[in-house]
This record gives sequence, C-alpha cells and structure tokens, in this order.
Amino acid sequence: MTGERPRFFDDLAGVAGGAMSALVGLRDEAEAMMRARLDEAIRRLELVRREQFDAMAEMAAKARAAQEAAEARLAALEARVAALEAGAMGATDGEE
Repeated sequence: MTGERPRFFDDLAGVAGGAMSALVGLRDEAEAMMRARLDEAIRRLELVRREQFDAMAEMAAKARAAQEAAEARLAALEARVAALEAGAMGATDGEE
C-alpha cells in the first residue's frame, strides 16, 4: 500500500497537469475567437485602429499648418499688391 501511494499522487499530478494544459489551450482558443469577433465588429462598424487615427490626425495637422502658411503668404502678397496699386495711383494722381 505504501508503494501505491506515491504513484497515486503522481497520477493525480499528471491528471492535474493535463487539465491545466487543456484549460490553457481553451483559454488561448477563446481569446483568439474573441479577437476575431472583435475585429469583425470593428470592420462592420467602420471603426479605425488607433495607429490609423494617429496617422490621419498627423496628416490633418500638417495640412492645417500648410493652409495657415498659405493664407499668411496670400495676405502678404495681397498687401504688397495693394501697396503697389496705391503707389501707382499716387504716381498717376501726381501727373494730372
């Protein structure tokens, strides 16, 4: 009887180890299924991933900065044209 007792515990440990291994496998499979379902839901809802959102936000910021620079340049050019026109008008008025 003493010879069987350690073997019983070895068998019990083997069964417990197998059960743990099976549970880990089930957990991994459940996680994979949930990930797949979540990805599908994201696609259906037309949501974007954070990386895509960050990239688009960066592009929008660059476009906004370029637009503001172009508007400032246009305002400066309009001011120069107005000054040139005023100078030309002053020269024309002086000739009369």
